[in-house]
Amino acid sequence: MDTFLWGVLPYVALVLLIAGTLWRYRYDKFGWTTRSSQIYESRLLNLASPAFHYGILFVLVGHLMGLFVPESWTNAVGLKERAYHLLSLYGGTAAGVLAVAGIALLLYRRRTNTPVFRATTRNDKLMYAVLLAAVVMGMWAKLTNSSPSSGYDYRETIAPWARSVFTLRPDIAAMEGVPLTYRIHAVVGLALIALVPFTRLVHMFSAPVQYLFRPYVVYRSRGAGELGTRREKRGWEKVDS
Repeated sequence: MDTFLWGVLPYVALVLLIAGTLWRYRYDKFGWTTRSSQIYESRLLNLASPAFHYGILFVLVGHLMGLFVPESWTNAVGLKERAYHLLSLYGGTAAGVLAVAGIALLLYRRRTNTPVFRATTRNDKLMYAVLLAAVVMGMWAKLTNSSPSSGYDYRETIAPWARSVFTLRPDIAAMEGVPLTYRIHAVVGLALIALVPFTRLVHMFSAPVQYLFRPYVVYRSRGAGELGTRREKRGWEKVDS
């Protein structure tokens, strides 16, 4: 089982992520969108969307830093283990709470607004469930294995395993003895990675680069008194044929 979870499953998730994204781009360009429902309701969306996006962005940055930046590097720039632990504990928890609050508001909006609920697909429901499970399990793992004075150092076990996956030599032994909550969080995270190309989360790979090079759009405003300023001409006006 350990061989499958930590030596096979990561590659299954990565293959689905890469191949699924390429397939989606090739055959479903018009579906490469968040399918915005702002037209149906915007008051709650204006609160929920920024909370979710900022929260999940901080969560992602924290994971990238914790898993792929070795401890020796953070020590070299003056971020010692004690300071890193407190940053991970309080900063990570705050980011997770913000992301969960955003997801909760988005779910409440979808469930209580009939047009938005009707626009919700099965993929959306699965995506929300896995995404929420990944964030909640991450916070649960951190809070149940940490205190302000000390905590489980995943940079000595999970981080080396994560980096070893990309060297094509997965260090399965590094995951031995990892707390169960962290192991569940890792598996749910891999499931989320595999689902990305097949849900609206695929839009994270879109960047409006063309906006940097397109011509300016010129807007001209008119005051209320300037509406209809063209004078009527007496008689017949010539019409172009």
